[in-house]
Amino acid sequence: MPQAGIHSMVGMAIRKWTPTRKWLMLGIVLGNLLPDADNFAVAAATLTGKSTEGLHRTLTHSLFFVAAIILVFYIVAWASKRSEWGNLGLGLGIGVLMHILLDLLIWFNGVEILWPLPSWVNLWTNVTPPEWWSKLMMPTENLFFALFFLLLASTARKRNTDSDYLSKLRIWTWVQGILFLVFLVMVYTMQSGFMTIFGAIYLLSLGLAFGVTIRMRKTVEAMA
Repeated sequence: MPQAGIHSMVGMAIRKWTPTRKWLMLGIVLGNLLPDADNFAVAAATLTGKSTEGLHRTLTHSLFFVAAIILVFYIVAWASKRSEWGNLGLGLGIGVLMHILLDLLIWFNGVEILWPLPSWVNLWTNVTPPEWWSKLMMPTENLFFALFFLLLASTARKRNTDSDYLSKLRIWTWVQGILFLVFLVMVYTMQSGFMTIFGAIYLLSLGLAFGVTIRMRKTVEAMA
């Protein structure tokens, strides 16, 4: 998977081509983050000593998941008579689909695109990145979270939105930047235990990205 921060920034990048509908852009950015929430299931299985096979890049990375999200939210919109829920569901579906496509194009692992049917697709089957590169990709998760937060802050200043949150966002940005530097050292020096520490912080950072996106929904949805 590309770094979650890359996914969220790609989601932000399509604003100029997106119709102005309440919660649609919010859904697109959240949808770009959503598939990697399957790492929570991986973490739970790891902590309980169970197999992690089939937990990552399967359910949340499938086209059936995209269709299910859109359908469920349209039912909610119909039942509540609030069209924004349908917009959110459509945005989530678009975002998840964007996430899947980006995973296929620029990452080295497959995606079970038609899960639960056997359907692994890997466009990089014959490419094996060097070990130093694989290690580098882990701390850059935090770097790209920081860059995503910087993008939100820049966008908020340009559009005069969420100004009351910018000071706190600056703190979260610095935290992610510092974590990147700390993990950059740790990944090349620790002989054991790195993945436990990094994995826990990564999940907290992913949750933070969800929370920040929702908190700054006015910025996310503001006209370009």
